[in-house]
Amino acid sequence: MTRLDLPDLPPGRVLDVVRAPAAVLGAPGAEVDPTAADVVQLAADLLATQAVSPGCVGLAAQQVGVAARVFSVDVSGHPKARTCHGAFVLCNAELVEASRRERGREGCMSVPDLTGDVKRARRVVVRGQLPVSGDTVVLETDAFEAVALQHELDHTDGLLFLDRVAGAHALHARQTYL
Repeated sequence: MTRLDLPDLPPGRVLDVVRAPAAVLGAPGAEVDPTAADVVQLAADLLATQAVSPGCVGLAAQQVGVAARVFSVDVSGHPKARTCHGAFVLCNAELVEASRRERGREGCMSVPDLTGDVKRARRVVVRGQLPVSGDTVVLETDAFEAVALQHELDHTDGLLFLDRVAGAHALHARQTYL
């Protein structure tokens, strides 16, 4: 699969991840100028924070305390990934097309003690803008990367996976493995 070329980003800072019930997690993100210096820095920070967070495959601006339509994704090396565009950041992304909905288990760094069964499309088309250049890209993906994109899109809309579960029966204590 074609990897997205990462733009030249400044050095990223590792930021603290916000946990539920922080109000910013329920705040829909504002549209951003992907070429603005603060948005470019945020993109670098999301990737840096994700890189040092074990098991993290995506991180949205809301999760680092910023109500903006910006998120990072990287499913490289994940055993459930079929399609992988590498590590990338999208600004002002939107879901264009979705199909093949299936239920699967999701977790989130902002909800560290729970996982939940969420029904999501397994094939998606997402359009967004790249930081630095502002170029519009259209990603077609499937399987685990499709789920990760929808999870991060939800964050930029002010939603957590908890908002998508069918009820308490679909929530589970997160398993930790030594």
